[in-house]
Amino acid sequence: MSASALHPDTQVLHGAFKPEAETGATAAPIFQTASFAYATAEELEAVFAGREPGYVYSRISNPTVTQFERRMTVLENGFGALACASGMAAISATVLALAGTGDEIVSGNSIFGGTYSLFHQTLSRTGITTRFVEATDVKAYRQAITDRTKLIFVESIGNPKLDVPDLAAIAAVAREKGVVLVVDNTLPTPLLLQPKTLGADIVIHSTSKFINGHGNAIGGIIIDSGTFDWSNPRYVHLNPFYKRAREMAFLACLRNQICRDLGACLSPFNAFLMSIGVESLGVRMERHCANAAQVARFLADHPRVRGVRYPGLANHPDHAVALRQFAGRYGAVVTLRLDNKAQCFRFINGLKLAQNLANLGDARTLVIHPASTFCRDLSDAERSAVGVSDDLVRLSVGIEHVADLIADLEQSLEGLR
Repeated sequence: MSASALHPDTQVLHGAFKPEAETGATAAPIFQTASFAYATAEELEAVFAGREPGYVYSRISNPTVTQFERRMTVLENGFGALACASGMAAISATVLALAGTGDEIVSGNSIFGGTYSLFHQTLSRTGITTRFVEATDVKAYRQAITDRTKLIFVESIGNPKLDVPDLAAIAAVAREKGVVLVVDNTLPTPLLLQPKTLGADIVIHSTSKFINGHGNAIGGIIIDSGTFDWSNPRYVHLNPFYKRAREMAFLACLRNQICRDLGACLSPFNAFLMSIGVESLGVRMERHCANAAQVARFLADHPRVRGVRYPGLANHPDHAVALRQFAGRYGAVVTLRLDNKAQCFRFINGLKLAQNLANLGDARTLVIHPASTFCRDLSDAERSAVGVSDDLVRLSVGIEHVADLIADLEQSLEGLR
């Protein structure tokens, strides 16, 4: 039975994985080595030249990392993947493989604050301009594309705005214009959504989040869906890679130039932890989503909560799109609004179970005040664009028993009197 024929809940365990050949070990071995030796200079030359397969240096590739890349490729039904040191490294490498000085990005505006800063500040210093558009306005993407546009970037669920762009409609615009569509699928994970099915060409994850699931490792991954023609004249800079690697041109550019030169490689040990995390992703996402839905409904009915945003609520402006794209499961992230920043802090400080920290996707429930943390360096207008205000709290709902979570939320809200 091919891996692609398996249900995702089975793929997380059996997709692209076999016991280690020499010993039969059922956990991927950790190849904790910097480099790989060859018997002769001729053999090493052949590997460097690409005439023979093999590993050279763990900054470029490593067997433990390769195993994780293969598992994620299966889960996203992709063509191939490259793992990076973090989600931000994955986004940075993708952009630098597709764009250079004088080029442009079209991005939804409701993206993670770190990504917004990368696009708006860091990349602008290299001469790459980002045109931000309303993430759910399909027409805005079409109008923003120029001859210099090298990619459209969107999050499948905006963090922390929790808006849900119509990926199929945006993908149609991308195909019409011959532009690569890059989708950050961190919040839904492949268990809720495979962006390739809606037309995404490149899929990115911060694997530090739900893929890992235990808050013990940082990582990111880039998956090529295998749907884009890399001979497209818009990407003439990829011609040398296309001539040599054909449909693998983008991945070859990433591995043999961008990530090799930047050094943003995933460590073998972190890849090992990610592979362990993947195996429980199905059952975790089932509980995450069920708990988040109940938490969202509880908060929506609470008199001290001014507003709740969760794609699974019927009053969410993108609920119809979310229902179509996620088939009844809407992720683990919920945001709520209180009266002001002071109340947000009192609420966070009053929680007993939720951990106040800068992460999401952990098995534990996590809480944060975005405006004073990962969005603190954004202007008021930029915060508004990404859906952040001083009265907003973000919850990443964990897999604890939901009754305990709701009891904890209720006791903290009651303390706001």
